[in-house]
Amino acid sequence: MIEIRDLQLLSALARHRHFAKAAEECGISQPAFSMRIRNLEDRLGVSIVRRANRFQGLTEEGAMIVQRARRILDDTKALEQQVLAAKGEITGTLILGVIPTAIAFTGHLIKRLRDAHPRIVTRIETLSSTAIQYRLDEGSIDAGVTYGDSIGTDLRRVQPLYEETYVLLVPTHMTDETGPIPWGRVAEFPLSLLEPQMQNRRILDRIFAEHGLHPDVVAETSGFSASMVMACEGLAATVVPLVLVRALGDLTGTRVLPLVDPVVSKPICLATLIREPELPTVDALRDVVTSLEQ
Repeated sequence: MIEIRDLQLLSALARHRHFAKAAEECGISQPAFSMRIRNLEDRLGVSIVRRANRFQGLTEEGAMIVQRARRILDDTKALEQQVLAAKGEITGTLILGVIPTAIAFTGHLIKRLRDAHPRIVTRIETLSSTAIQYRLDEGSIDAGVTYGDSIGTDLRRVQPLYEETYVLLVPTHMTDETGPIPWGRVAEFPLSLLEPQMQNRRILDRIFAEHGLHPDVVAETSGFSASMVMACEGLAATVVPLVLVRALGDLTGTRVLPLVDPVVSKPICLATLIREPELPTVDALRDVVTSLEQ
């Protein structure tokens, strides 16, 4: 008989595409991990993994098994949560993928969820919008906070959260201005921006290209923290979401300048899969978002 633990190991391997990383996530040694996968193949009489010196992907049979395994794991998780919810308490781990620009808002969202359901533990993973869509569909995250115009609505429920607008966070020694400035001025400052594959960076690059601007990018980061520290230290300016600056408050040594001409906004949403049975933790998160709209 196939054990749930074997399905968990196989799902982790398909996600990481690396034996050592998958074994680390699952809390066992790599040799023990590899042996369990090999034993599962022997039990089923098929090859699940294409092997060479390193992981080469799943076989056709392996991909089918992983797809079924994820559904079984999802149903098992839902069953466990529903049994506890029937006792009057929603509990469990909620895995939430969040784009870097929405981390500050997500903290507020999770506080509201925690106030309503103190037994829910939220695990936040900072991901690109593309990764959120992929991992939501494969079932390795329960929900995503992402750009509303980059997520399809087929088999997904999309709930609006807020409109993302942008400001220039600039060291005080670089400018005396205190009011709104046009995007054309942004290119005059040394900039620290997110990495090119991030949706926020693609939005900025599109604006620069549309206005024939050639920004002086001196640093690229996977999140906003490093760029904001560089602004506070007087090394570079950065473009950040207004919601993030509001959450952090005054940042010593910087000015916050709204960006205009044009005023750019992007819809941020909560995306969840439409599935049966639903996870009580996901339903609880949806309810919190609905309460924000009222």
